[in-house]
Amino acid sequence: MQKHNKYLVWTIWIATIAFIGAGFVGWGSYNFGSKAGNVAKVGDIEIPQTKLNMAYSNIYNQYNQMMQGKLDDKKAKEMGLVKQAFATLATQAKLLNFAKDAGIIVSDKELAEKLGTIKAFQKDGVFNKEIYQGYLRSQRLKAKTFEESLREEIILNKTLALLHVDALPMEIETVSAAMNVADKLAYKVLSPSDVNLTIDESKLKAYWESRKENYVTKKAYQLSVVWTPSSDTAVTEDEVKAFYEANSFNYTDAKGKQLSFDEAKEKATQDLKLKKTKKSAQKSYIAFKKGKLASSETLTLPLGDPKLTKALWDEIQQKNKGDILKPKIVGDKYATVKIDAIREPSVMTYEEAKEKVTKDYADQAKKEALLALAESTLKNLNESNATVSDFVTLEHHDNLKPLNSQESLQFLQKLFTSKKEKGIISVLDKVIVYNIMEQKLLPLDENKTEAVKQTVNQMKQRTFETNLIQMLDKKYPTEVYMGGLTN
Repeated sequence: MQKHNKYLVWTIWIATIAFIGAGFVGWGSYNFGSKAGNVAKVGDIEIPQTKLNMAYSNIYNQYNQMMQGKLDDKKAKEMGLVKQAFATLATQAKLLNFAKDAGIIVSDKELAEKLGTIKAFQKDGVFNKEIYQGYLRSQRLKAKTFEESLREEIILNKTLALLHVDALPMEIETVSAAMNVADKLAYKVLSPSDVNLTIDESKLKAYWESRKENYVTKKAYQLSVVWTPSSDTAVTEDEVKAFYEANSFNYTDAKGKQLSFDEAKEKATQDLKLKKTKKSAQKSYIAFKKGKLASSETLTLPLGDPKLTKALWDEIQQKNKGDILKPKIVGDKYATVKIDAIREPSVMTYEEAKEKVTKDYADQAKKEALLALAESTLKNLNESNATVSDFVTLEHHDNLKPLNSQESLQFLQKLFTSKKEKGIISVLDKVIVYNIMEQKLLPLDENKTEAVKQTVNQMKQRTFETNLIQMLDKKYPTEVYMGGLTN
């Protein structure tokens, strides 16, 4: 085997839209351009705007939970969540095209059986139609839409199952030997603090001049808002209990476990108050539209401002000056919004953009300076001017100071899949310059046979998947109707 091509753990990233758990909620949605309601076509399969929006909502919600509710639109854009959502749907579409051509189908019986196994729709371990229909109503989904997604999930699972081939004895033996190689390293960790950067004003201006189209003001709206609060709406304990029982599937913790009434009482009370306040909000909307009610306040907000919800901003973007939107929930009240004026984005002046330009320029300049420092360090790296490690493997990686455990693991994963005896590896904002001083073969551990077998299976399946997707890329071309979905 080639040097260091010894440890690869693959993850199958093909996934269907997970309605259950995250749900299709207002925040984490996205406004897409489309062609007849579709954003792209893969082979014979159209990808509708609604499906991309749901995929984006799902991935946004998942990341937002991991980040403890701190994800916002700017960060989501930086992370490329829209592109991730589209890439997932495009890959699914290619596999669905292939499955269709191969005659892979799902019967109504299989679909019903799968639907019956979803715990969120069960009561006392048995599928409950009322719970299922209540869920669809709460998410504003048609049964046909949900069940079609479920059917596609089953088809994808059937298709991917065809790629599974168990590891052969010789493969297990070969990978076991490769995984038991340990390296002794001379290495040096470099970080941005190791480089000194003096920002030259003329270079900063030149940097901005060549990229100024990237620095634009946000689109802004002047809005008149009528607020209809729900805080004064009266509800009884019995009403809250009945409301909770009818919508209990909506009240879960971060792990998806259903909350008890006492745990969900505060949220259920707020939701019920909002439901009962809806008529008052609609009456205010009609009065406001007829000019019989003045706005509660006038706001000038940049697009996406957190004072309003993501769902409300999505609708505002689709409207014109003078339009009045029907009441939408914002926190514990309803907002009826009129668009008084729209200020389109414009390129910032140098002074307006200077703070952001300075940061971007400094980040790029430091990366370039850090790489230059790493290259000069590599030329003279030896045991006398570097840290010398013990023998390291992917399982024993906590001794690569000053790297933490996660950084050490990322470094070694890249190292052990590299062919270079000496080189430079980047991990987050750090650069590690290394030279392999010595290698040794560790004794085989019979207890690791099952882990090795799983690794070989993952390697083989990943290889099959990669080759299949490459074939499908050529067979089922992707036509994208809007920008920003691909790199």
